[in-house]
Amino acid sequence: MRLTHIELPSSDVAACVAFFRDVLQLRATGHTVHAGWTDIAVVPATRISEGAVHLAFNVPHARFAAACEWIAGRALLLRDPLGEGRFHIGAPWDSESVYFAGPHDAVFELIARKPLAMGGAASGAFHGSEIACVSEVGLPTDDVPALVRNLVVRFGILPFGDITDVFAPMGSHDGLLIVVDQHRHWFPELRQRPDAEGLRIRMTGVPPHARPLDANGCHLTTADLNVAATL
Repeated sequence: MRLTHIELPSSDVAACVAFFRDVLQLRATGHTVHAGWTDIAVVPATRISEGAVHLAFNVPHARFAAACEWIAGRALLLRDPLGEGRFHIGAPWDSESVYFAGPHDAVFELIARKPLAMGGAASGAFHGSEIACVSEVGLPTDDVPALVRNLVVRFGILPFGDITDVFAPMGSHDGLLIVVDQHRHWFPELRQRPDAEGLRIRMTGVPPHARPLDANGCHLTTADLNVAATL
């Protein structure tokens, strides 16, 4: 599964686009930012957010150290309560992550997944053009098991590794919906409450039997059949 288009609400569209363009060095066309195969369309928010959006960006595993140095000089890094700022996750993730603050207190992440064969510069300074895609979007809910069942039955999206009643990654290395309890604060600071209301997400690689579902104000669309869903 791939996340090919994300509509991201913002209370300051120009400033949000400027963050992606100037801080993350991503190409922008009007109010749409291009992060590899993912387009992020920044749109005016219709309400004041009461939580934080989570997005993760895939970078080449061999370039993780360079990416950490790059983002440390451009954005506010987020650390866990022990002061750690870089994180290794074992199988099935087999990845390295660094987190940083995005617009409107968003929790952004650069993640380098070892199982993915990704190109990139062999050496030298990292550049935002090496970002391959948005590979994760956080989806808070008041009933994680119910949303997991709906994603499996209606969309054919399967769990990625172990899941619990408060945290369930769904999808693959290329694209994950991070289903979390709405009261579970985002890692690593454990401070920001999750929010995704108003997000619109378009996916590819979803089976054709996908059917819509309703909960919590986030909209999913399968690009293959243009089937809309409200989560």
